[in-house]
Amino acid sequence: MPRSFTKYKEEHKGDRCPLKMTLDPVEMYDFRDTEQSSSLLLQLNKLRHKQIFTDVWLCAEQTEIPCHKNVLVSSSPYFRAMFCNNFMERQQSRIVLKSISADILSAIIDYVYTGRVNIHMNNVLPLMQAAAMYQYERLFEGCSSFLQVQLSPDNCLSMIRLSEILNCESLQVKAKEMAMRSFSDVSTSEELCELSLPELMGYLEDDGLYAEEEQVFETLVAWIHHDPLSRRGSISDLFKKVRLRYIHPTYLFQFIANDPLIQSSTLCTELIESVRRLMFSVSNRYINNPEIKHMWVARRRYSCLDRLVVVGGRKNNEQTSREALVFEEQTQTWQRLAKLPIRLYKATYVALHSVLYVIGGMTTSAKCNQATSAVYTLSLKTDQWRLAEPMLEPRFAHQSLSYLHFIFVLGGLGPDRRVTASVERFNSMFNQWESMAPMPEAVLHPAVAATNQRIYMFGGEDVMQNPVRLIQVYHITRNLWSKMENRTVKNVSAPAAVIDDKIYIIGGYTRRMIAYDIKSNRFINCANLKERRMHHSATILNNKLYVTGGRYVNGHDAIQDSDMFECYEPKTDSWTSKGCLPHKLFDHGFLTLTSVQQTWAKS
Repeated sequence: MPRSFTKYKEEHKGDRCPLKMTLDPVEMYDFRDTEQSSSLLLQLNKLRHKQIFTDVWLCAEQTEIPCHKNVLVSSSPYFRAMFCNNFMERQQSRIVLKSISADILSAIIDYVYTGRVNIHMNNVLPLMQAAAMYQYERLFEGCSSFLQVQLSPDNCLSMIRLSEILNCESLQVKAKEMAMRSFSDVSTSEELCELSLPELMGYLEDDGLYAEEEQVFETLVAWIHHDPLSRRGSISDLFKKVRLRYIHPTYLFQFIANDPLIQSSTLCTELIESVRRLMFSVSNRYINNPEIKHMWVARRRYSCLDRLVVVGGRKNNEQTSREALVFEEQTQTWQRLAKLPIRLYKATYVALHSVLYVIGGMTTSAKCNQATSAVYTLSLKTDQWRLAEPMLEPRFAHQSLSYLHFIFVLGGLGPDRRVTASVERFNSMFNQWESMAPMPEAVLHPAVAATNQRIYMFGGEDVMQNPVRLIQVYHITRNLWSKMENRTVKNVSAPAAVIDDKIYIIGGYTRRMIAYDIKSNRFINCANLKERRMHHSATILNNKLYVTGGRYVNGHDAIQDSDMFECYEPKTDSWTSKGCLPHKLFDHGFLTLTSVQQTWAKS
């Protein structure tokens, strides 16, 4: 006994209760010893190794392992049934276990007594089979977790087969997810060609498949060519799983339509011809065939995301930018794409068939500045710029927009720096440009938008830089223009965008935003911008209007560049900030592009 306590007793000798304390009453103290269970297992394992109180021996091959029945019964429903029911093993001291090796049995018993086991590629499958047989569910899932770490595009289809044999749902889910996300790599593997028709159909019809439709088509063709005699008859069923609406027309009509497999199927050629008629009609009202209607209205796959992309423009009022950036919604950051091959002043930017087009502009170099007819394209899939078919005429400070499979280029300044009223149209089905009816009035910097088979052009300015109070309308199928004066229109260098039969005109040397209701032919006032803004850009994503950059007039009537990034919600008629661009920018492109999920370099 410590001396201090003895001294305390002597000092308080005679006290009735020297250690009596006044404590607040408590209902209960739930004491938990977190080390007790592991300590108990440790002691039981020591007893096992010394064969103290062991009452059964588990035998495999030539090895006998002493155990405690009560430990086995407590650890597994299998052994509980063996030793707690009227089976002959209940009376035996030695139990011979078949279909299991001595090493795996030893590993299982070590796991029972210690909760630990070393899993590696050489033992994971027999260990998993033994865990399933003897009903050690957590060990079974531990083996599954080990295999999930080993998953790769090269082995995920094999892992799916294995998961089906082992009836392991967790492994099957992860392996299927890997196959879906890495379909670009999986689709070229030999194992994919070994899939059954229902298995392949399951992948191709899944909304979550990470693949562009061109790749879906190439995959089904490769699968058929792997065993053409028995699989050729499946072409029409598989072809229905390709979402033709989202395939680039050039690829569809020049490559797919001429494929021998497709030409051998009457149904496939009829489907392609129906798509061709739909595209030429510039309207969807001619869908009579139920097959093509189902294919035409099919949604994009979930893995195809709409992304906001900023490209070109004037950066920090210093020089024409070659940068292209994509906005990552999850991280709220801008990621870098490949840079434009050259600097282009007052080019235009259009998205068509998930491809970004940079059209015309003025080349800026130390030697000379001149208008160009060049067209550059960028796909988010490859992140590479390519030269496309050039326009018929060089121009800059023009307007461009896309509608169905067309790109329209309107007005601008020609090589002689004069305002032009000419209009060109790019037909992506035939990869060629053609001249269209010119605008009634040649204007610069109007707001343009396309909907309901028409192009609407609002305002702009004339050669004397005076605002033009006009609405010019182009009927696409008739190749005809009309115009009407409107005193509400007074915008210059303002973007326009379409949401639900309304064309929103955002700013343009003014704070005002108005919406033109196409059905009622009237303008509606919307929530104003914070400043008088011009030379900014706008696009639509998920029925919301996004606006970036531009120039604005500050409180001292001075023009400044902007890095703003804002969103307008039509339902609430309100603006919210989305942060900032990485730098100040105006006269740039701001578009919505669709691509399969992937990552790019951070800005």
